[in-house]
Amino acid sequence: MDAAVFREPRKRAVAVPGGEIAALEFGPRDRPIDVVFVHANGFNAQTYRVLLSPLAASLRILAIDQRGHGETTLPAEPDGRRSWRDLRDDLIGLLDALDGPPVVLAGHSMGGTVSLLTAAERPNRVKGLLLLDPVIMPWLATLYAKAPWTSGRLWKHMPMVQSALRRRAVFDDREQVFAGYKGRGAFKTWPETMLADYVAGGFHAREDGKVELACSPAWEASNYAAQAHDPWKAVRQVKVPVRILKAEKHSTCHAGDGFARWGRDVSIEVVAGTSHFLPMERPDVARDALFDMATA
Repeated sequence: MDAAVFREPRKRAVAVPGGEIAALEFGPRDRPIDVVFVHANGFNAQTYRVLLSPLAASLRILAIDQRGHGETTLPAEPDGRRSWRDLRDDLIGLLDALDGPPVVLAGHSMGGTVSLLTAAERPNRVKGLLLLDPVIMPWLATLYAKAPWTSGRLWKHMPMVQSALRRRAVFDDREQVFAGYKGRGAFKTWPETMLADYVAGGFHAREDGKVELACSPAWEASNYAAQAHDPWKAVRQVKVPVRILKAEKHSTCHAGDGFARWGRDVSIEVVAGTSHFLPMERPDVARDALFDMATA
């Protein structure tokens, strides 16, 4: 693979139950989809353009906007959500709509977890999983989140939920967004090109000329709060290889040897010097791992 080869993606929409999933498609049109890539909470497909474009020399990749993100038109109602099963079902609908052989599912953070949940339900449509610092809570925390006496209301007190709810949603233009985010907070370790792509794909133009977050603060917060899904059960059901690249610090992946033993073919590697934003900090490592899995 020549990582210097760069290809611009094509916009695509895939009809699924309830609406359409917007996507960016990379690579040759004359081959089946090799990889479906799923973004993190609050992000969008375009955020990962720099990561995925060099792979377009030899792979066909579909990077999607999940419900409530980017240009996807599926309804996003935050009230009453308890899990990411709605996002899982959206991804199942997309896999069912695609022609061709089984694909590699790859995802960052929430997108990695949703990919794992999906593979457990559609084993015949998935050939492998690459999870980039997925959200895997400790087993006891997962058990608590699933308990019938708990609800999303209890999780709304989490600092990440409160922070998301306070997030500014409207800016004068994308230039103001970029200037406000550059080198700050969660974006401190991001390359400028990836930040620019996130801003380009993550804001909608308004009639008054301003721009607004495509992923509303309430929807982003609901994703943090809705934790009653079970990746531990899912990894036990998955039969294909699962490769997890875990951040060295500030990781959301509380999966270790015990989690790996629940699965059939699970490897977990810590990528030195990375935070939860591993794909932004080490796109070379993530890209090589994705290429290896897709061509195995």
